[in-house]
Amino acid sequence: MTRKTLTILVALVGLIGAMFVPTSPANALTFDPTVCAKDNAGKQLSAACAAMIAAFPTPPDVKQIAIDGATMEHYSFWKVGPQPTPTYDAPNGNVVGEIPQGFNFVNAIDTSVDGWLRIEGGRWINREQAKYSEPSLWRGVEITDGLKYPFAIVLDKSYVFTSEYPGGPASKNTNRFLKRYELVNLFATAKDAEGWNWYMIGPNQWVKQVFIAMVETTKRPDTVSGRWVGVDLYEQTLVAYEDDKPVFATLVASGVPPHDTTEGVFKVWAKMDRDGMSGATGAPSAYALQSVPWVMYFNESYSLHGTYWHDLFGYRQSHGCVNMSISDARYIYKWFAGATPDKDGNIVNQVYVYSSGVYGSGVLRDS
Repeated sequence: MTRKTLTILVALVGLIGAMFVPTSPANALTFDPTVCAKDNAGKQLSAACAAMIAAFPTPPDVKQIAIDGATMEHYSFWKVGPQPTPTYDAPNGNVVGEIPQGFNFVNAIDTSVDGWLRIEGGRWINREQAKYSEPSLWRGVEITDGLKYPFAIVLDKSYVFTSEYPGGPASKNTNRFLKRYELVNLFATAKDAEGWNWYMIGPNQWVKQVFIAMVETTKRPDTVSGRWVGVDLYEQTLVAYEDDKPVFATLVASGVPPHDTTEGVFKVWAKMDRDGMSGATGAPSAYALQSVPWVMYFNESYSLHGTYWHDLFGYRQSHGCVNMSISDARYIYKWFAGATPDKDGNIVNQVYVYSSGVYGSGVLRDS
């Protein structure tokens, strides 16, 4: 996909987002997840459960944020390698260096010369040794009036059908399949024989927890106040708070073993609108990333940051950082900056990293 095509796509998605007006549930009915709890046999729903589902239609009553089109327009990201890639002083010029082997992405600052890319730093590479990286258009949602009832974000990319009952096989009879990044309400919860949670997302439409990421709040740590974010390593979600009120939620991608993102409470110690990142040079796991956008360092070299090299939010992917889409990272970066200064005039933003369960299992920490 070319940058021109991406420009058109960004504009189109932005227009669709602007046209979306979330629906509000009926004022006469309060969301109650216990109402549908017994409707788990794949049979006709009780009148109360049917009314609950009708009163709280999907998508949930939240508002998706705007795409960060400015950043996507400004940068042009390309994957190179994994073998060493020669760099030149000019198109068809002299070899003056190389990009070492590894997981490498560059920012092309000039794409006008046929067959060549001028990359950040001024050197040139052969375009045939690079592949354009299309940034993810995923973005999270603003929670305008607190999180009054649960919802989830679909992770699965295979368009699997929902099941008629908890633990059951995927069934076309449900007339509903899961779509990646779809937002769904959770009307009931049940466990299967192996201990996995299943969630009702519509009338006799059940989904196993591994296919979704549940958005739920966490208790604010005693040492945290103001504008802060909670990163749940189990669900791979991030929720932003103003004191105890959730105001934003999205998917993230945290560290994979042995680079697990460290749990704890941290202060954001540096913010950069872009920064280069690299590590393990010379090793099989080497990586080098130019112009990573919207970087917020919180635990030594670990940071929240925008990500242009994958679209796998909701799954662990990183070397320890918290990967976010470019649009989400910009949103949090700007939102953090609007926090109320402390008594010394400093803006303090905090990151609380925790796990609500044991990753890779159906075991919740409070179960």
